[in-house]
Amino acid sequence: MKIKGTLIPIGGNEDKGIETREVYHLEFIEEGILSNVVRESGGVDASILIIPTASSIPDEVGENYLHAFRKLGCTNLHVMDIRKRAESEDPKNIALMKSADCVMFSGGNQSKITSKIAGSTLHKIMMDRYINEDFVIAGTSAGAMCMSQEMITGGSSTESFIKGAVRMNEGMNFIPELIIDSHFIRRGRFGRISEAVARFPNLTGLGLAEDTGVIIKNGNDCTVIGSGMVIFFDGTKLTHNTNKLLEHGTPMTMANLVVHVLSNSDNYDIAKRKVTVLPIDAPFI
Repeated sequence: MKIKGTLIPIGGNEDKGIETREVYHLEFIEEGILSNVVRESGGVDASILIIPTASSIPDEVGENYLHAFRKLGCTNLHVMDIRKRAESEDPKNIALMKSADCVMFSGGNQSKITSKIAGSTLHKIMMDRYINEDFVIAGTSAGAMCMSQEMITGGSSTESFIKGAVRMNEGMNFIPELIIDSHFIRRGRFGRISEAVARFPNLTGLGLAEDTGVIIKNGNDCTVIGSGMVIFFDGTKLTHNTNKLLEHGTPMTMANLVVHVLSNSDNYDIAKRKVTVLPIDAPFI
């Protein structure tokens, strides 16, 4: 199926032009992740809809994103603070979604997004527009993790090579071919996504470092953006996978898991499982 829209999953802690202490932040917001979101959405005149539903402090998070996008020159900004599922059926929110060029999901708890929005009229409009229009869906941390069909909801990073340590549920299903994890390097989540891929070896795992994201076109073509790295996990060539054989709580074995570590401007083809690494002097995006 041909998909016209664009997905931009982000690993968290993207530069908003506010914090300066984060290790992975870019020096200037104009060169960072959110500038790519604005560009993909059509420029500074684009209508950007910020949804802080995942956050425990939605008012503060909404204001931070308003500040960040205004700093980039955007003026057509709206915050859709959905705290109850009924608000996903509100005619005012539905009208905003129909007129937006981009939706930006904040971080927090991805299960809050699915419990309040998944399956609603709002969700159906997003899905339809993503498939049929030049519509951008961006999300950071929890907002990125919810994009997949098989969604990681939690689990210990230190114990995640133990079968059953990773908890999963159904996500928003914008890109069913991926399993997405965020804050990947800083929080040591290699084992967590490895177990997820062992459970679903036909899917590709995507681990996103902080202040790093992927622009996904046609539901397939990935380009890395930001200051860190992304890691793709391909389980299709596994020669040994004990996931189906073991009891819960048992250490797992995986052999020939293919892992690709990519950085800014590198490309990945999800369908072909193919990496294209650009020359080292390629422009930073």
